[in-house]
Amino acid sequence: VQLQASGGGLVQAGGSLRLSCAASGNIFSIGATDWYRQAPGKQRELVAGILGGGGTKYIDSVKGRFAISRDNAKNTVYLQMNSLKPEDTAVYYCNAVINRASVWGKGTLVTVSS
Repeated sequence: VQLQASGGGLVQAGGSLRLSCAASGNIFSIGATDWYRQAPGKQRELVAGILGGGGTKYIDSVKGRFAISRDNAKNTVYLQMNSLKPEDTAVYYCNAVINRASVWGKGTLVTVSS
């Protein structure tokens, strides 16, 4: 079982990006999926999460700007990021509970220029 995060890149402040977190392999169940980020010199922090049933959560700094969603048919979770700010610059990671085990994907770099 693998998670593949993609969609990062360089964007100007105020711009948008959509990150994808795709699960592959022998999958029986996917539960909660979370997006984390780690900026240089800072600890990894939880940005947004979505439960298997669709409930969502966000840290205060991204509320109203980011939206997490899932496509169960594609085993993919998305993070739509709008009104990006330089302080959103970080490596973004996804984590999902797959077959009752926690799985991490490799990060994708998001750089927001001022």
